[in-house]
Amino acid sequence: MTARFYGVELSSPLMLGTAQYPSPDILRDAVQAAQPGVVTVSLRRESAGERAGQAFWSLIRELGVPVLPNTAGCHTVKEAVTTAHMAREVFGTEWVKLEVIGELDTLQPDVFGLVEAARILSEDGFKVFPYTTEDLVVAERLLAAGCDVLMPWGAPIGSGKGLNNIFGLRALRAHFPDVPLVVDAGIGVPSHAAQALELGYDAVLINTAVAKAGDPAVMARAFRLAVEAGVLARVADPMEERDMAVPSTPVAGKAMLA
Repeated sequence: MTARFYGVELSSPLMLGTAQYPSPDILRDAVQAAQPGVVTVSLRRESAGERAGQAFWSLIRELGVPVLPNTAGCHTVKEAVTTAHMAREVFGTEWVKLEVIGELDTLQPDVFGLVEAARILSEDGFKVFPYTTEDLVVAERLLAAGCDVLMPWGAPIGSGKGLNNIFGLRALRAHFPDVPLVVDAGIGVPSHAAQALELGYDAVLINTAVAKAGDPAVMARAFRLAVEAGVLARVADPMEERDMAVPSTPVAGKAMLA
């Protein structure tokens, strides 16, 4: 059960965010329970928050999980590009989850700024993971800008609403069969994650649903199992939906009572 991005194979298709946990110990327990393929870290938010300083960075390194820095909290191309360069220096990786937020209530991506920032960073050697919508035209632009991965949202960040636009996500998967796709944002419970992988997505990124759970470590384990179930279900080739009932027990050749 692995996932491959930019030629690198991750141990799991579960990506786990590191923000909003009640304490460093709870974060550590959640990561150990989830066994994610990568953890994401917001340079801007962690540097400005209560966990600023070397303690948080030391904890992330001690976890022994690959790091995907992100540009969460950035609202302009300049902010996002500057933050990405800072993250590359801090974490020594060219991978970056690119966020350029355009609308405050929904935290919807500014797709115009996103494409521009993706082009700038790709030309500078970054391996960009763009947080985007399920729009096919935007996806085309991002791929043309140098992205080899797309991260469409399931629903607004932190909403827990799951996969709001199944049609759009299916269309994106069908339109780009060879592009690694990650459902990012809006996943609230493990069944949402399983559903995303059953649709053919390569990975899911979870943060709030684990960090804000009553027991983050237990929820993290639940997501790990859900991801495994989703991958196995996809590999097993699920039955097609039907409009009418079909008896599971054949009646042909059976005795009938008058």
